[in-house]
Amino acid sequence: MRSRTYRSRGIVLRQYPLGEADRIVSILTPEMGKVRAVAKGVRRPRTRLGGNLDLTSVIDFAASFGRNLDVITEARTLGQNIEVRSDLPRLSLALYVCELADSFAPEGSRSRELFRLTLSVLDTLGPAPDPWLLTRWFETRILDVSGFRPQIEDCVECAEALKPGDHLLDLGAGGALCPNCRSLGVGGKIFVSESAMRVLRHLQRTSRSDELGTPTLRDSLRDEVEGILSRYIRFVVERDIKSADFTRRAVRLEGDANPQFRR
Repeated sequence: MRSRTYRSRGIVLRQYPLGEADRIVSILTPEMGKVRAVAKGVRRPRTRLGGNLDLTSVIDFAASFGRNLDVITEARTLGQNIEVRSDLPRLSLALYVCELADSFAPEGSRSRELFRLTLSVLDTLGPAPDPWLLTRWFETRILDVSGFRPQIEDCVECAEALKPGDHLLDLGAGGALCPNCRSLGVGGKIFVSESAMRVLRHLQRTSRSDELGTPTLRDSLRDEVEGILSRYIRFVVERDIKSADFTRRAVRLEGDANPQFRR
């Protein structure tokens, strides 16, 4: 007989209000993938769950299986990155990372690689020399581990190696087109400049975030790379990532005073 309760470690990805006092919490776990569970009474003052279910937190929690949604019975915070939480642009990026993980995480099936990736990026955002570049790397890696890695080394139609130059990325086909195949493809094509392609390939080829380096990228190139990845992700998940606009505004405002966030 299956146990009626379970315990796991997880990352709090999203929250939704339920009724007057409860919340539905989305938690990424290594063994069960994404878990959606009800935190009863969490919106009331002095609840025993308290601040143990804050977004981006790493928690140890216990829950009981429910007919539609599980119910959280216990939660304890294991880690909160204070350096991120005290910095609005970095916090906005952390919230974006969590929403993106929530969009890709499977429910009810093991997702250790996605859990490790998300946890690593959240831990690294605080001291990261270029938080923008780290976030773009996360987007690239989450597409990879989820099976949606765009093909940008070879033409997605004819499989010929792509030569240096500008190309088109076909959203439907999941990859770039060489000049001879531009009239082919499924549709929804994005222009990718030669410079942007070099950045995208660097992100794909870098397996560890600490190997990203600190390349100097002009603002227009950053905008192009971010726009390409954003459109590709939107096509894959079939919806907008709601926190993306807030993140862009927060980073843009900080960029006027801090070169780490200059866009």
